[in-house]
Formats: sequence, C-alpha cells, structure tokens
Amino acid sequence: MNDIHFWSAKRLAAALRRRKIGCLEVLEHFLKRVERHNPALNAIIATDLPAARKRARAADRALAKGEVWGPLHGVPMTFKESYDVVGMPTTWGSPELRENFPQRDALAVTRLRNAGVTLFGKTNVPLMLADWQSYNAVYGTTNNPWDTARSPGGSSGGSAAALAAGLTGLEAGSDIGASIRNPAHYCGVYGHKPTYGLCPPRGHALPGRVAASDISVIGPLARSADDLVLALSIMAGPDEIDGAGYRLALPAPKKTALRQYKVALMLDARESEVDHAVQERLRALADFLRGKRVKVDERARPDIDTAAAHRVFIALLRAATSGRQSDEAFRKNQEAARGLDPEDQSYFAQMVRANVLPHRDWLGLNEERHRMRLKWAEFFGEYDLLLCPAAASAAVPHDQQGERHERKIVVNGKHVPTTDQLFWAGYSCAFNLPSTVAPIGNTPAGLPVGVQIVGPQYGDRTCIEFARLLEQEYYAFTPPPAFA
Repeated sequence: MNDIHFWSAKRLAAALRRRKIGCLEVLEHFLKRVERHNPALNAIIATDLPAARKRARAADRALAKGEVWGPLHGVPMTFKESYDVVGMPTTWGSPELRENFPQRDALAVTRLRNAGVTLFGKTNVPLMLADWQSYNAVYGTTNNPWDTARSPGGSSGGSAAALAAGLTGLEAGSDIGASIRNPAHYCGVYGHKPTYGLCPPRGHALPGRVAASDISVIGPLARSADDLVLALSIMAGPDEIDGAGYRLALPAPKKTALRQYKVALMLDARESEVDHAVQERLRALADFLRGKRVKVDERARPDIDTAAAHRVFIALLRAATSGRQSDEAFRKNQEAARGLDPEDQSYFAQMVRANVLPHRDWLGLNEERHRMRLKWAEFFGEYDLLLCPAAASAAVPHDQQGERHERKIVVNGKHVPTTDQLFWAGYSCAFNLPSTVAPIGNTPAGLPVGVQIVGPQYGDRTCIEFARLLEQEYYAFTPPPAFA
C-alpha cells in the first residue's frame, strides 16, 4: 500500500470501510507526503492538524462499531482556500483578509464532511481568484509538480497541484473562467465544471457576500472520473431554502460504450490559436475514438458566431466580478471607460467597459447569452458532446510581471496575450453548460494535456461518463515523475 496517495478517493474509502487500513493511518500517510513534498510546491498553504487527527480517530472508532458516516468515510481531503472552513482563514489571497476566520463552514464543506471526509487543509489560489497562475502576497507561489518552473494553473492551482503530487485524496475548486478546467489540464488530473446553479456556492464568497455570482460555479477535482461522479453527487442539489420547493434529478448517461457516442471535435479558434503540441494530443484522441467506432465530426459547431460568444462572455465575466471594486476603483474605471476609443476591442478595453456596465446594457448581453444558449441546446440535440482544448497551451512558465492582461504566452512560437485563451473558458461557460477535463497524454516536453468535454445543460453525468470511459480505455491519471 505504499502508493495509496495516488489511489482514487473511492478506492481509499473502500479500503477504509473494510478496515484494510485505518483512518488515522491514512491521514498520517498523506501528512508525511505533505511534509516531504509540499515545500517544493507550496500547494497546501493552511492546515488544522489537531482537528484532522481528532476527526480521523473518531472515524476509526465509528468503523470499529460498524458505523459508516458516508461514502467518503475517512478519506483525507483539502479544499480550495476560497471556501469557508472553521479553524482556517479564508483570504482569497488578499493580505487584508489574513484574519478572516469564518464562523461556519461553506455548505459544500458541510456536505463533504457529512459524507465522511477528514478535512485537513486548504490549497493556494491567486489574488481574488483572478489568474491562471496561483500566487499571492499571503501565501506565495504554487508550482506545477510536472515542472516547478511552471504554473499549476488557476485559480484552483493549489488544488490540482496537491492532487497530482499525491498530497490529498480529493479536492473542491471553483470556476468562472476555467478555474477548475485550466489547473486540471495543466497538472494532469480530472476536473468538472458543473452546470450553472447545480452546486450551491454558499460559503464560497468574500466576507459578507451571500448572493451567488453570475457564471461562477463550484465543483470537484480528483485523480479519477469515478471520484468526480461521487463528489458531484455530494456537492450538487438545492440548499435548504430552495430544497423546500424542488429536488435535483440529474439525468444518468444514456450511453454505456464509446462506440455509441457522436461527438464534435474543435481543435482551434480564430479567437485563441491552440499550440500544435496540444492539438496533436487531441488528434491522437480523435484517431483512437474513430478506431472505437465513435462518430467524430471536426466541422460540427453550434450555430453561434465564436467572436460574438467570446465578446459576450468577457463582458458578462467582468461584469460578474465588478462588485469587488472599491468606490475609488469604480470611479477610476468610469474615467478610463470614457477615455476609450469606441473602436478599441482589446481585452483591457472590454474589461474596463464591463467593470462599469450600465444595467440596461447588461440586460442586452444577457439576452444575447440566452439566445446562444438555445442554439447550444439545438446542437446537443444532434451531438452528444463537444471535445475541445481547455487552454491554448500546456502549463506556462511563471510570469508575475505587470498586470495579467499585459502578459504574453508562447503559442506555436509566437507571443500572444495570455487573456486570449479565455475563449476556451467562455465558449461553454457563459451558457450554463457543464464540462469535464480529463488527461489524455503529454506534450513532447513532458507536460500534461487535458481534453475539455462539453455537454448539454444538466448533462454533467454524461460528460464525466465519457471521461470515465477514456480513463478505462485510453489514458488514466499518471503521477508526475518527481513525485511518484
């Protein structure tokens, strides 16, 4: 059992229930891994070990009496730093929130505790969850376990790095601009961005905020597709208020074999060129699928202009996060917006305009969004899934200079704005759609590549089922060599 740190949470839970290994024993195994490997990664940035050990001992006593708390009884788990957890601070990477110790757990934390997990720590994020890197002035920089000179992604970068390195059994992240999908792709793990509204985000917010944000969702990251199914089943469903009036009935996958699927494949886009090394992994996957008699169509797309979809997403995304501005910042953005050339459609210009967007204009964008949402529904009437990149490249080198919109990444030998690849975040995300990222191999440089599996609204289990079939028949989680 020397490799239990790379087992799936489901497999760990089964071994614990059969008492092949003890709950405290498993926790201590992971804590030794953290002690040994976390200094090189800085993925886990806060812990409450006395509470975790107390919980693990209680879990062992319960099993000895034949009591099982839930399907994840005794499984060690960490959460993204932005979730409220009693006993640990919630800072969102902001020094101003160093002393923000919440008085109650986030709803998702409560649900996973009730399912039996032993929560022992929190994982790193970028400032305000607003980067595809994970660094901040409170906790420092998190490194990618495949290459510590590179980003693990963001904003759930600590989550994905900890999973890939075998430092935790399961993780929970959040996603408004690929913040689950990008780190899963960069670190070679599984991540699921749920249908909007599926998992109530109460307790995943800045202090004092209770309203759910537009576009933003919470969801699981793991080392197996089975774990995504299990964690999603625990996290999903209405909270107490909404649960008084409705119940969740998430459709089960209708297809049980790869050959039954009809999928569209998208390798590139005008709005965000994709590196050839990533495209090659997706082409290899397509060749495999065709060999399994999957119908793969490289031309099929929803009847939506991609440029319009990207424009709508950026505007709604930046409008959704605009509430974080101070009054002073808002006034400065109003001034900046007035000084913009009407023809300026740069990311910076779009961001500034959205930060001060009048409500009437937001309503117009929302109308566009829902017209496109209906077009997506039509598309999924003919195709089961859309397969596409999660990002424009594999994991990028650390770059903390200047503002995010000023930075560049290298794609096919060219320096391009890092914000271009938000296209791959928003093409599905703005329209309430679920998507799962599953690892499908490595680039020639040895960096992981994930495929983004997009499905119809509430088709979450179908997205994950397709990832599970790929895991069984094509490619499964592989530990980074330096941490194996």
